[in-house]
Formats: sequence, structure tokens, C-alpha cells
Amino acid sequence: MGTKRITTTVLRNLVLFAALAGISAPGIAQVVSGAGGRAEMPRVNIFGVGLFGGPTSGVGLSFRHHLPNPLSYQITGGIIKQNEVDYAIGGELQFDIGRSPWNRIYTAVGIGYYYSGTSERNELSAPFRCGVGLGGEVLLGPGIHLSVELLFTFFSDNTVMPLPQAGVFYYFY
Repeated sequence: MGTKRITTTVLRNLVLFAALAGISAPGIAQVVSGAGGRAEMPRVNIFGVGLFGGPTSGVGLSFRHHLPNPLSYQITGGIIKQNEVDYAIGGELQFDIGRSPWNRIYTAVGIGYYYSGTSERNELSAPFRCGVGLGGEVLLGPGIHLSVELLFTFFSDNTVMPLPQAGVFYYFY
């Protein structure tokens, strides 16, 4: 890929992330507000299930556990079998860096393995990925949350790209 194409891709992804972050500002995150409108850390474990997709942390059904501190983890996996087998599995650690009654902003570190091909051979040249970046979460409705992330993704063929990920989760309060 040429330098101009990489620069265009990076700029496009940053603009997309900024636009989605701006849209999410009026929402409310999974953490309730305390006295004076300040966001509080959850005092209990919060569990969520949903759908998540991205080139770093997996694609498919997802489980998220928000601990009673700033740390969360997520496990994602999915499989599709037609003529070929396609699957992805991944995980992510999240650390909250900011909260308000309107949203949650976090840093994320993710890893994933992707497979596409016959049962004997993976046709992907870079099946292992890991990434680091920022994410945000906003309340869409009762218990339903949208997460959007932008992770700098490191592929096993030494390619590095900033790529978006997104998911919708239902939290059991």
C-alpha cells in the first residue's frame, strides 16, 4: 500500500471515530451517576452479552464483564461454514479513563485469531492480530449499549493499521 493510501485510510478512520464519539455524547453509559451528577464506579459486577465485530478482537457473539473497578474484559467468537470455514475468536481488556452520566471512555488492548479457508488450510496471510487504542460506550435504551473503538491493529505479517470495531451489548444490572 502506498503512503498516500495509508494516510487517507488513517484520516478517514479518525474522522469516523470522532463523528461517532460526538454522536454518543448525549447518551448515558452503563455506570450510574452519584450525588452532584458525578459518575461512580460500579459497586457490583456487571455482565453483558451481545454482538461485536472488528478486525482485532474477534467477530460474533460476545460476553463482557465489567468488574467493580475500572477494568473490564470481553471474549468474542463466531463461526460461519458454507463451502469454506470462516471463524474468529478474540479477547479484549478495557480500562476506563473517563466517565460521565453520558458515556464511558476507555483504553482497550485486544488480540484475535481469524481463519478463512478449507478445514486443512487457512488462506489468510495474517491470521493473528493484536491492537491497542481507545473506545467509547453509550446507552441506546434500557440495558442496551453501543460500543465503538479505534484500535491500532498489528497483523502477523507486520502490517499496522488503525481500524474501527463496534458492538451492541445488553447488560444485566
